[in-house]
Amino acid sequence: MNSQTTRIREIPYNYTSFSDREIAIRYLGEPMWQTIEQLRATRRTGRSARMLFEVLGDLWVIDRNPYLQDDLLDNPKRRAALTEALRHRVRQMRERSEGNALALELIAAIDAAIARFERQLDEQVALRSRVAKRLGQVTRRDNVRFDGLARVAHVTDATDWRVEYPFVVICPDTEAEVAAIVSACIELGLTIVPRGGGTGYTGGAIPLDARSAVINTEKLEALSAVEWRELPGVDGQVATVRAGAGVVTRRVSDLAGLHGLVFAVDPTSQDASTIGGNIAMNAGGKKAVLWGTTLDNLVSWTMVTPDGHWLEVERLNHNLGRIHDQETVSFRLTRRAADGSPLGEPETLSMPGASLRKAGLGKDVTDKFLGGLPGVQKEGCDGLITSGVFVLHRMPKHIRTVCLEFFGTDLAEAVPAIVEIKDYLDRRTGVVMSGLEHLDERYVKAVKYT
Repeated sequence: MNSQTTRIREIPYNYTSFSDREIAIRYLGEPMWQTIEQLRATRRTGRSARMLFEVLGDLWVIDRNPYLQDDLLDNPKRRAALTEALRHRVRQMRERSEGNALALELIAAIDAAIARFERQLDEQVALRSRVAKRLGQVTRRDNVRFDGLARVAHVTDATDWRVEYPFVVICPDTEAEVAAIVSACIELGLTIVPRGGGTGYTGGAIPLDARSAVINTEKLEALSAVEWRELPGVDGQVATVRAGAGVVTRRVSDLAGLHGLVFAVDPTSQDASTIGGNIAMNAGGKKAVLWGTTLDNLVSWTMVTPDGHWLEVERLNHNLGRIHDQETVSFRLTRRAADGSPLGEPETLSMPGASLRKAGLGKDVTDKFLGGLPGVQKEGCDGLITSGVFVLHRMPKHIRTVCLEFFGTDLAEAVPAIVEIKDYLDRRTGVVMSGLEHLDERYVKAVKYT
Protein backbone atom coordinates (compact mmCIF):
# COMPACT_ATOMS: atom_id res chain seq x y z
CA MET A 1 0.00 0.00 0.00
CA ASN A 2 1.33 3.40 -0.96
CA SER A 3 1.32 5.56 2.16
CA GLN A 4 2.17 8.71 0.20
CA THR A 5 -0.82 11.01 -0.18
CA THR A 6 -1.84 11.49 -3.81
CA ARG A 7 -1.81 15.14 -4.77
CA ILE A 8 -5.02 16.18 -6.48
CA ARG A 9 -3.30 19.19 -8.03
CA GLU A 10 0.36 19.33 -8.93
CA ILE A 11 0.35 22.57 -10.94
CA PRO A 12 1.31 25.43 -8.60
CA TYR A 13 -0.48 28.80 -8.46
CA ASN A 14 -3.70 27.22 -9.70
CA TYR A 15 -6.46 28.75 -7.62
CA THR A 16 -9.04 28.42 -10.38
CA SER A 17 -11.67 25.77 -11.05
CA PHE A 18 -9.54 24.34 -13.88
CA SER A 19 -8.01 20.94 -13.17
CA ASP A 20 -4.41 19.96 -13.94
CA ARG A 21 -5.73 17.96 -16.87
CA GLU A 22 -7.59 20.94 -18.35
CA ILE A 23 -4.56 23.21 -18.00
CA ALA A 24 -2.19 20.66 -19.52
CA ILE A 25 -4.53 20.09 -22.46
CA ARG A 26 -4.85 23.84 -22.94
CA TYR A 27 -1.09 24.24 -23.45
CA LEU A 28 0.06 20.84 -24.66
CA GLY A 29 -2.97 19.09 -26.15
CA GLU A 30 -4.87 15.94 -25.19
CA PRO A 31 -2.20 13.46 -26.42
CA MET A 32 0.43 15.07 -24.19
CA TRP A 33 -1.82 14.72 -21.15
CA GLN A 34 -2.01 11.01 -21.91
CA THR A 35 1.80 11.02 -22.10
CA ILE A 36 2.00 12.70 -18.69
CA GLU A 37 -0.26 9.97 -17.30
CA GLN A 38 1.95 7.27 -18.81
CA LEU A 39 5.14 8.82 -17.43
CA ARG A 40 3.59 9.21 -13.99
CA ALA A 41 4.14 5.51 -13.31
CA THR A 42 7.86 5.73 -14.19
CA ARG A 43 8.78 8.56 -11.82
CA ARG A 44 11.75 8.05 -9.55
CA THR A 45 12.55 11.36 -7.84
CA GLY A 46 9.69 13.29 -9.46
CA ARG A 47 11.98 16.27 -10.06
CA SER A 48 11.30 16.48 -13.80
CA ALA A 49 7.57 16.23 -13.15
CA ARG A 50 7.78 19.09 -10.66
CA MET A 51 9.65 21.22 -13.20
CA LEU A 52 7.03 20.39 -15.83
CA PHE A 53 4.20 21.48 -13.56
CA GLU A 54 6.12 24.59 -12.50
CA VAL A 55 6.38 25.64 -16.15
CA LEU A 56 2.66 25.04 -16.67
CA GLY A 57 1.94 26.89 -13.42
CA ASP A 58 3.95 29.93 -14.53
CA LEU A 59 2.19 30.01 -17.89
CA TRP A 60 -1.20 29.58 -16.25
CA VAL A 61 -0.83 32.17 -13.50
CA ILE A 62 0.22 34.81 -16.02
CA ASP A 63 -2.58 33.91 -18.42
CA ARG A 64 -5.11 34.20 -15.58
CA ASN A 65 -3.74 37.34 -13.95
CA PRO A 66 -4.05 40.54 -16.01
CA TYR A 67 -1.98 42.45 -13.46
CA LEU A 68 1.00 40.16 -14.04
CA GLN A 69 0.44 40.48 -17.78
CA ASP A 70 0.54 44.27 -17.52
CA ASP A 71 3.80 44.07 -15.60
CA LEU A 72 5.41 41.81 -18.19
CA LEU A 73 4.11 43.80 -21.15
CA ASP A 74 5.51 47.00 -19.65
CA ASN A 75 8.91 45.43 -18.86
CA PRO A 76 10.62 43.69 -21.82
CA LYS A 77 13.62 42.73 -19.68
CA ARG A 78 11.42 41.04 -17.10
CA ARG A 79 9.57 39.28 -19.91
CA ALA A 80 12.85 37.97 -21.31
CA ALA A 81 14.00 36.84 -17.86
CA LEU A 82 10.79 34.88 -17.37
CA THR A 83 11.01 33.02 -20.67
CA GLU A 84 14.68 32.25 -20.01
CA ALA A 85 13.76 30.79 -16.61
CA LEU A 86 11.10 28.63 -18.27
CA ARG A 87 13.55 27.39 -20.88
CA HIS A 88 16.14 26.68 -18.19
CA ARG A 89 13.71 24.23 -16.59
CA VAL A 90 13.09 22.62 -19.97
CA ARG A 91 16.84 22.16 -20.50
CA GLN A 92 17.10 20.53 -17.07
CA MET A 93 14.26 18.18 -17.97
CA ARG A 94 15.93 17.26 -21.25
CA GLU A 95 19.20 16.47 -19.47
CA ARG A 96 17.36 14.18 -17.05
CA SER A 97 15.29 12.42 -19.72
CA GLU A 98 17.93 9.73 -20.38
CA GLY A 99 16.73 9.45 -23.96
CA ASN A 100 13.19 8.44 -22.98
CA ALA A 101 11.19 8.90 -26.19
CA LEU A 102 7.95 9.78 -24.42
CA ALA A 103 9.70 12.29 -22.17
CA LEU A 104 11.46 13.92 -25.12
CA GLU A 105 8.16 14.19 -27.00
CA LEU A 106 6.59 15.87 -23.98
CA ILE A 107 9.57 18.23 -23.59
CA ALA A 108 9.25 19.26 -27.25
CA ALA A 109 5.58 20.09 -26.65
CA ILE A 110 6.50 22.19 -23.60
CA ASP A 111 9.16 24.00 -25.59
CA ALA A 112 6.58 24.82 -28.26
CA ALA A 113 4.13 26.06 -25.60
CA ILE A 114 6.76 28.44 -24.20
CA ALA A 115 7.49 29.73 -27.70
CA ARG A 116 3.77 30.36 -28.26
CA PHE A 117 3.52 32.08 -24.89
CA GLU A 118 6.45 34.37 -25.71
CA ARG A 119 5.04 35.12 -29.15
CA GLN A 120 1.59 35.89 -27.72
CA LEU A 121 3.05 38.43 -25.28
CA ASP A 122 4.85 40.18 -28.13
CA GLU A 123 1.66 40.09 -30.21
CA GLN A 124 -0.31 41.58 -27.32
CA VAL A 125 2.01 44.57 -27.20
CA ALA A 126 1.59 45.17 -30.93
CA LEU A 127 -2.17 44.56 -30.90
CA ARG A 128 -2.73 46.90 -27.96
CA SER A 129 -0.99 49.62 -29.91
CA ARG A 130 -3.12 48.97 -33.01
CA VAL A 131 -6.37 48.80 -31.04
CA ALA A 132 -5.62 51.98 -29.08
CA LYS A 133 -4.76 53.86 -32.26
CA ARG A 134 -7.83 52.69 -34.21
CA LEU A 135 -10.37 53.10 -31.41
CA GLY A 136 -8.82 56.44 -30.50
CA GLN A 137 -10.21 57.69 -33.81
CA VAL A 138 -13.82 57.07 -32.74
CA THR A 139 -13.83 57.58 -28.96
CA ARG A 140 -11.66 59.19 -26.32
CA ARG A 141 -8.40 57.34 -25.64
CA ASP A 142 -9.18 56.88 -21.95
CA ASN A 143 -12.38 55.04 -22.93
CA VAL A 144 -10.18 52.26 -24.30
CA ARG A 145 -8.88 50.26 -21.35
CA PHE A 146 -6.35 47.45 -21.27
CA ASP A 147 -5.50 47.71 -17.56
CA GLY A 148 -5.86 44.78 -15.21
CA LEU A 149 -8.62 46.39 -13.16
CA ALA A 150 -10.89 46.92 -16.17
CA ARG A 151 -10.28 43.42 -17.50
CA VAL A 152 -10.84 41.75 -14.13
CA ALA A 153 -14.05 43.73 -13.62
CA HIS A 154 -15.41 42.52 -16.97
CA VAL A 155 -14.41 38.86 -16.94
CA THR A 156 -17.72 37.64 -15.51
CA ASP A 157 -21.26 38.64 -14.57
CA ALA A 158 -23.66 37.50 -11.85
CA THR A 159 -22.89 33.87 -12.76
CA ASP A 160 -19.30 34.31 -11.48
CA TRP A 161 -18.30 32.06 -14.39
CA ARG A 162 -14.86 32.88 -15.82
CA VAL A 163 -13.60 31.65 -19.17
CA GLU A 164 -11.38 34.31 -20.77
CA TYR A 165 -10.36 37.79 -19.75
CA PRO A 166 -11.33 40.43 -22.32
CA PHE A 167 -8.49 41.82 -24.38
CA VAL A 168 -9.87 45.34 -24.10
CA VAL A 169 -12.78 47.11 -22.40
CA ILE A 170 -14.40 50.00 -24.27
CA CYS A 171 -16.62 52.54 -22.49
CA PRO A 172 -18.24 54.85 -25.07
CA ASP A 173 -19.32 58.28 -23.89
CA THR A 174 -22.36 58.55 -26.13
CA GLU A 175 -24.77 56.39 -28.08
CA ALA A 176 -23.59 58.01 -31.32
CA GLU A 177 -20.11 56.48 -30.90
CA VAL A 178 -21.22 52.87 -30.71
CA ALA A 179 -21.63 52.03 -34.41
CA ALA A 180 -18.16 53.34 -35.23
CA ILE A 181 -16.70 51.41 -32.28
CA VAL A 182 -18.33 48.18 -33.46
CA SER A 183 -17.02 48.75 -36.99
CA ALA A 184 -13.51 49.34 -35.64
CA CYS A 185 -13.64 46.15 -33.57
CA ILE A 186 -14.72 44.17 -36.63
CA GLU A 187 -11.84 45.67 -38.60
CA LEU A 188 -9.42 44.70 -35.80
CA GLY A 189 -10.70 41.12 -35.67
CA LEU A 190 -12.00 41.39 -32.11
CA THR A 191 -14.96 39.42 -30.77
CA ILE A 192 -17.53 41.89 -29.42
CA VAL A 193 -19.27 41.33 -26.08
CA PRO A 194 -21.96 43.89 -25.11
CA ARG A 195 -22.28 44.57 -21.38
CA GLY A 196 -24.63 46.55 -19.19
CA GLY A 197 -24.84 46.22 -15.42
CA GLY A 198 -23.44 42.68 -15.39
CA THR A 199 -26.42 41.32 -13.45
CA GLY A 200 -27.32 38.52 -15.86
CA TYR A 201 -27.44 34.88 -14.81
CA THR A 202 -27.05 33.34 -18.27
CA GLY A 203 -23.45 34.32 -19.08
CA GLY A 204 -24.35 36.66 -21.92
CA ALA A 205 -21.68 39.19 -20.89
CA ILE A 206 -18.88 36.66 -20.40
CA PRO A 207 -15.97 36.73 -22.89
CA LEU A 208 -15.28 33.32 -24.41
CA ASP A 209 -12.35 34.39 -26.57
CA ALA A 210 -9.03 35.93 -25.54
CA ARG A 211 -9.34 38.49 -28.35
CA SER A 212 -12.61 39.90 -27.01
CA ALA A 213 -13.65 43.53 -26.76
CA VAL A 214 -16.23 44.18 -24.05
CA ILE A 215 -18.29 47.27 -24.88
CA ASN A 216 -19.54 48.64 -21.57
CA THR A 217 -22.69 50.71 -22.09
CA GLU A 218 -23.00 52.10 -18.55
CA LYS A 219 -22.18 55.65 -19.65
CA LEU A 220 -25.10 55.68 -22.10
CA GLU A 221 -27.33 57.02 -19.34
CA ALA A 222 -29.43 59.64 -21.10
CA LEU A 223 -32.96 59.58 -19.67
CA SER A 224 -35.68 61.73 -21.17
CA ALA A 225 -38.57 63.38 -19.39
CA VAL A 226 -41.93 61.63 -19.49
CA GLU A 227 -43.40 62.48 -22.88
CA TRP A 228 -47.03 62.11 -23.93
CA ARG A 229 -46.99 61.22 -27.60
CA GLU A 230 -48.98 59.62 -30.36
CA LEU A 231 -47.93 56.12 -31.36
CA PRO A 232 -48.45 54.54 -34.80
CA GLY A 233 -51.89 52.95 -34.91
CA VAL A 234 -52.82 53.96 -31.34
CA ASP A 235 -55.65 56.37 -30.52
CA GLY A 236 -54.81 59.25 -28.21
CA GLN A 237 -51.55 60.14 -26.54
CA VAL A 238 -49.51 57.67 -24.53
CA ALA A 239 -47.02 58.31 -21.74
CA THR A 240 -43.54 57.25 -22.85
CA VAL A 241 -39.93 57.58 -21.76
CA ARG A 242 -36.67 57.16 -23.66
CA ALA A 243 -33.73 55.59 -21.86
CA GLY A 244 -30.15 54.93 -22.91
CA ALA A 245 -28.77 51.42 -22.61
CA GLY A 246 -26.78 52.34 -19.50
CA VAL A 247 -29.68 53.77 -17.49
CA VAL A 248 -30.22 51.80 -14.29
CA THR A 249 -33.72 50.30 -14.33
CA ARG A 250 -34.67 51.81 -10.97
CA ARG A 251 -34.14 55.34 -12.35
CA VAL A 252 -36.88 54.81 -14.92
CA SER A 253 -39.25 53.45 -12.26
CA ASP A 254 -38.54 56.43 -10.01
CA LEU A 255 -39.12 58.89 -12.85
CA ALA A 256 -42.43 57.24 -13.72
CA GLY A 257 -43.46 57.31 -10.06
CA LEU A 258 -42.90 61.06 -9.85
CA HIS A 259 -45.62 61.46 -12.50
CA GLY A 260 -48.05 58.98 -10.95
CA LEU A 261 -47.13 56.38 -13.55
CA VAL A 262 -45.63 52.90 -13.53
CA PHE A 263 -42.69 51.41 -15.42
CA ALA A 264 -43.64 47.78 -15.92
CA VAL A 265 -40.08 46.43 -16.23
CA ASP A 266 -39.08 45.68 -12.64
CA PRO A 267 -36.73 42.69 -12.35
CA THR A 268 -35.31 41.84 -8.93
CA SER A 269 -31.99 43.30 -10.11
CA GLN A 270 -33.51 46.69 -10.97
CA ASP A 271 -31.18 48.58 -8.62
CA ALA A 272 -28.20 47.43 -10.69
CA SER A 273 -29.49 46.17 -14.05
CA THR A 274 -29.55 48.52 -17.02
CA ILE A 275 -32.02 49.16 -19.81
CA GLY A 276 -29.83 47.64 -22.53
CA GLY A 277 -29.63 44.39 -20.61
CA ASN A 278 -33.36 44.49 -19.85
CA ILE A 279 -34.09 44.63 -23.58
CA ALA A 280 -31.48 42.05 -24.55
CA MET A 281 -32.75 39.65 -21.87
CA ASN A 282 -36.45 40.55 -22.20
CA ALA A 283 -36.53 41.15 -18.45
CA GLY A 284 -39.75 40.74 -16.54
CA GLY A 285 -40.68 41.28 -12.93
CA LYS A 286 -43.69 41.40 -10.64
CA LYS A 287 -45.74 43.58 -12.98
CA ALA A 288 -45.31 41.20 -15.92
CA VAL A 289 -48.58 39.52 -14.90
CA LEU A 290 -50.45 42.70 -15.79
CA TRP A 291 -48.39 44.36 -18.52
CA GLY A 292 -45.96 41.73 -19.75
CA THR A 293 -42.19 41.76 -19.98
CA THR A 294 -39.81 44.25 -21.58
CA LEU A 295 -40.89 43.25 -25.10
CA ASP A 296 -44.53 44.01 -24.33
CA ASN A 297 -43.69 47.52 -23.12
CA LEU A 298 -41.28 48.68 -25.81
CA VAL A 299 -42.36 51.37 -28.25
CA SER A 300 -39.06 51.19 -30.12
CA TRP A 301 -35.40 50.43 -29.61
CA THR A 302 -32.14 51.27 -31.32
CA MET A 303 -29.26 48.86 -31.74
CA VAL A 304 -26.04 48.36 -33.65
CA THR A 305 -25.94 45.21 -35.74
CA PRO A 306 -22.93 42.85 -35.99
CA ASP A 307 -21.91 44.53 -39.25
CA GLY A 308 -21.69 47.95 -37.59
CA HIS A 309 -24.97 49.39 -38.93
CA TRP A 310 -27.76 51.12 -37.03
CA LEU A 311 -31.11 49.39 -36.72
CA GLU A 312 -34.23 50.98 -35.27
CA VAL A 313 -37.15 48.70 -34.47
CA GLU A 314 -40.51 50.38 -33.92
CA ARG A 315 -43.67 48.60 -32.84
CA LEU A 316 -46.82 49.41 -34.81
CA ASN A 317 -50.40 49.29 -33.48
CA HIS A 318 -49.25 48.86 -29.89
CA ASN A 319 -51.92 47.27 -27.68
CA LEU A 320 -50.41 48.85 -24.52
CA GLY A 321 -50.57 45.49 -22.78
CA ARG A 322 -49.43 41.91 -23.06
CA ILE A 323 -48.16 41.28 -26.54
CA HIS A 324 -49.51 37.75 -26.83
CA ASP A 325 -53.06 39.08 -26.41
CA GLN A 326 -52.78 40.94 -29.72
CA GLU A 327 -53.86 39.00 -32.80
CA THR A 328 -51.15 40.35 -35.10
CA VAL A 329 -48.02 42.14 -33.95
CA SER A 330 -46.08 44.32 -36.37
CA PHE A 331 -42.71 46.08 -36.23
CA ARG A 332 -41.06 48.54 -38.60
CA LEU A 333 -37.32 47.97 -39.14
CA THR A 334 -35.24 50.91 -40.34
CA ARG A 335 -31.56 50.43 -41.15
CA ARG A 336 -28.88 53.10 -41.38
CA ALA A 337 -25.14 53.06 -42.01
CA ALA A 338 -22.72 54.00 -39.24
CA ASP A 339 -22.75 57.59 -40.50
CA GLY A 340 -26.56 57.72 -40.31
CA SER A 341 -27.28 57.48 -44.04
CA PRO A 342 -30.27 55.26 -44.98
CA LEU A 343 -29.71 51.64 -46.00
CA GLY A 344 -32.59 50.57 -48.21
CA GLU A 345 -36.26 51.06 -47.43
CA PRO A 346 -37.85 50.30 -44.05
CA GLU A 347 -39.43 46.87 -43.83
CA THR A 348 -42.30 45.53 -41.76
CA LEU A 349 -42.06 42.36 -39.70
CA SER A 350 -45.41 40.85 -38.66
CA MET A 351 -46.33 37.75 -36.70
CA PRO A 352 -49.21 36.37 -34.62
CA GLY A 353 -48.99 37.71 -31.08
CA ALA A 354 -49.65 34.24 -29.69
CA SER A 355 -46.53 32.94 -31.45
CA LEU A 356 -44.29 35.06 -29.22
CA ARG A 357 -45.12 33.18 -26.04
CA LYS A 358 -46.29 29.72 -25.12
CA ALA A 359 -49.80 29.65 -23.70
CA GLY A 360 -49.83 30.20 -19.97
CA LEU A 361 -46.31 31.62 -19.78
CA GLY A 362 -45.51 35.20 -18.81
CA LYS A 363 -42.10 34.88 -20.46
CA ASP A 364 -41.04 32.13 -22.83
CA VAL A 365 -37.28 31.69 -22.46
CA THR A 366 -37.31 28.71 -24.82
CA ASP A 367 -37.95 30.95 -27.84
CA LYS A 368 -34.94 33.16 -28.53
CA PHE A 369 -35.94 33.66 -32.16
CA LEU A 370 -39.23 35.48 -31.46
CA GLY A 371 -40.24 35.38 -35.10
CA GLY A 372 -36.95 36.94 -36.21
CA LEU A 373 -37.38 40.05 -34.07
CA PRO A 374 -33.92 41.63 -33.61
CA GLY A 375 -32.36 42.48 -30.27
CA VAL A 376 -34.95 41.34 -27.75
CA GLN A 377 -34.12 38.20 -25.76
CA LYS A 378 -31.02 37.60 -27.90
CA GLU A 379 -28.63 38.36 -25.00
CA GLY A 380 -26.45 40.56 -27.18
CA CYS A 381 -25.80 37.86 -29.77
CA ASP A 382 -27.33 39.70 -32.74
CA GLY A 383 -26.30 43.24 -31.90
CA LEU A 384 -25.80 45.82 -29.20
CA ILE A 385 -28.77 47.69 -27.74
CA THR A 386 -28.08 51.42 -27.35
CA SER A 387 -31.46 52.82 -26.23
CA GLY A 388 -35.17 52.13 -25.97
CA VAL A 389 -38.50 53.93 -25.73
CA PHE A 390 -41.09 52.47 -23.35
CA VAL A 391 -44.76 52.95 -22.58
CA LEU A 392 -45.67 53.90 -19.02
CA HIS A 393 -48.85 52.81 -17.26
CA ARG A 394 -51.20 53.83 -14.49
CA MET A 395 -51.94 51.50 -11.62
CA PRO A 396 -55.62 50.87 -10.81
CA LYS A 397 -57.19 53.36 -8.42
CA HIS A 398 -57.47 50.83 -5.61
CA ILE A 399 -54.70 48.34 -4.85
CA ARG A 400 -54.65 45.47 -2.39
CA THR A 401 -51.80 43.14 -1.51
CA VAL A 402 -52.75 39.62 -0.47
CA CYS A 403 -50.28 37.25 1.18
CA LEU A 404 -50.97 33.52 1.07
CA GLU A 405 -49.07 31.33 3.49
CA PHE A 406 -48.65 27.65 2.71
CA PHE A 407 -47.65 25.29 5.49
CA GLY A 408 -45.62 22.18 4.91
CA THR A 409 -43.50 21.22 1.92
CA ASP A 410 -46.05 19.70 -0.44
CA LEU A 411 -46.14 21.84 -3.58
CA ALA A 412 -48.79 19.53 -5.02
CA GLU A 413 -51.34 21.37 -2.88
CA ALA A 414 -49.92 24.90 -3.17
CA VAL A 415 -49.63 25.14 -6.96
CA PRO A 416 -53.27 24.23 -7.79
CA ALA A 417 -54.45 26.73 -5.18
CA ILE A 418 -52.47 29.54 -6.83
CA VAL A 419 -53.74 28.56 -10.28
CA GLU A 420 -57.34 28.48 -9.08
CA ILE A 421 -57.01 31.95 -7.55
CA LYS A 422 -55.61 33.36 -10.80
CA ASP A 423 -58.32 31.67 -12.88
CA TYR A 424 -60.97 33.03 -10.51
CA LEU A 425 -59.68 36.59 -10.87
CA ASP A 426 -59.38 36.26 -14.65
CA ARG A 427 -63.10 35.45 -14.83
CA ARG A 428 -64.13 38.53 -12.86
CA THR A 429 -64.56 41.99 -14.34
CA GLY A 430 -63.24 45.01 -12.53
CA VAL A 431 -60.54 43.05 -10.69
CA VAL A 432 -57.07 42.62 -12.18
CA MET A 433 -54.09 40.73 -10.84
CA SER A 434 -51.14 43.07 -11.27
CA GLY A 435 -48.38 40.96 -9.78
CA LEU A 436 -47.51 37.57 -8.44
CA GLU A 437 -44.42 36.90 -6.36
CA HIS A 438 -43.09 33.85 -4.57
CA LEU A 439 -41.53 34.34 -1.14
CA ASP A 440 -39.65 31.25 -0.02
CA GLU A 441 -37.93 30.73 3.32
CA ARG A 442 -34.67 32.34 2.22
CA TYR A 443 -36.45 35.39 0.80
CA VAL A 444 -38.49 35.86 3.97
CA LYS A 445 -35.31 35.68 6.02
CA ALA A 446 -33.51 38.14 3.75
CA VAL A 447 -36.22 40.81 4.06
CA LYS A 448 -36.66 40.06 7.79
CA TYR A 449 -40.36 39.40 7.36
CA THR A 450 -42.18 38.36 10.53
